Amino acid sequence: MAITDQSSEVTSKVKLIDARGPRFGAVITTVVLALALVTHSVVVISLQLVVFAIGAFITPTKTPYAFIYKKFVKPRLSGDFKTEDIRPPQFAPLVGFGFALIATIAGALGASTLFTIATSFCLAAAFLNAAFDFCLGCEAFLLITRVRNLTKY
Repeated sequence: MAITDQSSEVTSKVKLIDARGPRFGAVITTVVLALALVTHSVVVISLQLVVFAIGAFITPTKTPYAFIYKKFVKPRLSGDFKTEDIRPPQFAPLVGFGFALIATIAGALGASTLFTIATSFCLAAAFLNAAFDFCLGCEAFLLITRVRNLTKY
């Protein structure tokens, strides 16, 4: 499937994914980040950092959460589903990666206030996606893309 711009000219070919998968991942991410926040565990935030890294630097479809979704959840779902461009859901874990990296470093250095703030930002974004299907990272990607396109003209 190709994405077209306003002039209907084909601009690129993109990979489409099941839009329900990233939301399922956000539910698990919310639980993991809440656990990290409550326990102030550097190990737990580090594990989430690895998941964010896989989603951001490899592809969101290769994360452990995507595996669980594809293997156990998706086969039990019926009906039509909407697809979405993979690029926004790939950018979102990059943002999460940044905050989780800050939280991991802060936790390792004993800076508990910074750990709490960085983890809380991650948790808030994951919760918005899980509860309301509003992906802050995806919206940021779309905004950046629009600004880039405006500067081309």
